[in-house]
Amino acid sequence: MRILALDVGDKRIGVAVSDPTGLLARPLTIIPRKGEAADIEAIQKLAGEQGAVRVVVGLPLSLDGRIGPQAEKVQALVDKLRLSLAIPLELKDERFSTASVRERRLESGLSKKKRRAPDDADAAAIILQEYLDECR
Repeated sequence: MRILALDVGDKRIGVAVSDPTGLLARPLTIIPRKGEAADIEAIQKLAGEQGAVRVVVGLPLSLDGRIGPQAEKVQALVDKLRLSLAIPLELKDERFSTASVRERRLESGLSKKKRRAPDDADAAAIILQEYLDECR
């Protein structure tokens, strides 16, 4: 039972996947945004390749928990994904996922160059791991 997670940004979509037991999340890939149709096709392809039974999408709420412009964009994409995927989609609050990735990279002693690498897939893995932990 694999689950995919998406961290949707304006330029990239970070993707993470769970292990078959649904206990651990790992970064999978980054999808460069090429337009809604291409983005949905890429997500469908990954879901099929990974045998995903569910997709969890990070919802970037504002610090006070409100839905802002970026969260509205994510919700619009999720609405279209629901029409294209035959598996359930869930939204998950992801307010601090990217900040957590950056903090972990800093604490790990990585070089500045490695800390500046795109963190989208790592953020998706944090979103997914939190989801998996909450489901247990």
